[in-house]
Amino acid sequence: MFNSLHVEERTLFKKLDINLIVVILALNVIGLINLYSATHGPTSAEVSGLFISQIMWLVVGWTVFLVTTLLDYSIVNRIAIAIYVLNLGAIVYTTFFGKVALGAQRWIDLGFFRYQPSETMKLALIMMMAKILANRNTFGSGMGFKEMFTPLLALGIPFVFVVEQPDLGTAMMLAAIGGSMLLFAKVKKWILATIITLGIIALPVAWKFVLHDYQKNRILTFMSPTNDPRGTGYNSIQSKIAVGSGRFFGKGFMKGTQSQLEFLPERHTDFIYSVLSEEHGFVGSVAVMGLFCFLFLTGIRIATNARDKFGALLTVGVLCYVFWHMFVNMGMVIGLLPIVGVPLPLLSYGGSSMLTTMAGLGLVSSVAYRRYLF
Repeated sequence: MFNSLHVEERTLFKKLDINLIVVILALNVIGLINLYSATHGPTSAEVSGLFISQIMWLVVGWTVFLVTTLLDYSIVNRIAIAIYVLNLGAIVYTTFFGKVALGAQRWIDLGFFRYQPSETMKLALIMMMAKILANRNTFGSGMGFKEMFTPLLALGIPFVFVVEQPDLGTAMMLAAIGGSMLLFAKVKKWILATIITLGIIALPVAWKFVLHDYQKNRILTFMSPTNDPRGTGYNSIQSKIAVGSGRFFGKGFMKGTQSQLEFLPERHTDFIYSVLSEEHGFVGSVAVMGLFCFLFLTGIRIATNARDKFGALLTVGVLCYVFWHMFVNMGMVIGLLPIVGVPLPLLSYGGSSMLTTMAGLGLVSSVAYRRYLF
């Protein structure tokens, strides 16, 4: 009996994608190291609380990851609509009755935890889009307007409500994730050209009637941050100073002046990559990029070997989620993109982001695990 249990455990271990687990764990460890440094300062009690909280979120996140891995992802196909509708209901509730903080209405206060439905909506959207697109015939020239109507509707409804909160950064993430999945599923070229043209035409309209003043200021600040160095341009300037001062090898662990002297804002969340760049330099920054690239290559291999189309689309959706968050976060801290509230997956502090990311990667692990089951 014990021998059979041992063989079963060994078989279970072999079915797990070890490369995926190792690269996620490596990014988690780097995130904890940087969070400790970023929150080490005069307010030691608060700092210790943030660091311990992140460890707790990681424990919960890895539990979610392992449970999701053992869960057959075909179940997700059956419950995708229910998950999407529940998340959409939470977003609608938040838009009208949610907790207001920093001028935005994005959270539901659960007492012990502030839940941000727009964060989990990203994963719910991936599930819904994968379910819809898995049933589409995308061979030949690609999908037309008729085939695209349902997935665009599924994307458009939460997008509108999240913009209304207002949370343009998260709304753009939803659009990027959904749009990337549509491109992967294949769209007719003339439709793609039409969408791009309409998007360009809509830019001045959005500037005039959709964007709030603070959102316009972010874009203007991105174009010229030195116009208001102590106001709207402060975050961008301090972040670029931190990144540039790290040079090749960095200043060393907990020796970054911008972070330790608290010049760098939100250094434990949105600007955690600035802390890493200052203390570990170009070498550390590129090493983290390399780990993310390895994560994407591992994910692409898993999607390629998936046993069905739904599994491949689910994996691609999660990869898009991680990629766009990484791309926007790194782009904004080095001054290539406007500053928006987008965390760096697996490194930034935050419960909603960590749990959503680990649950998504758990789905990827589930797809990899079941490539052996036919």
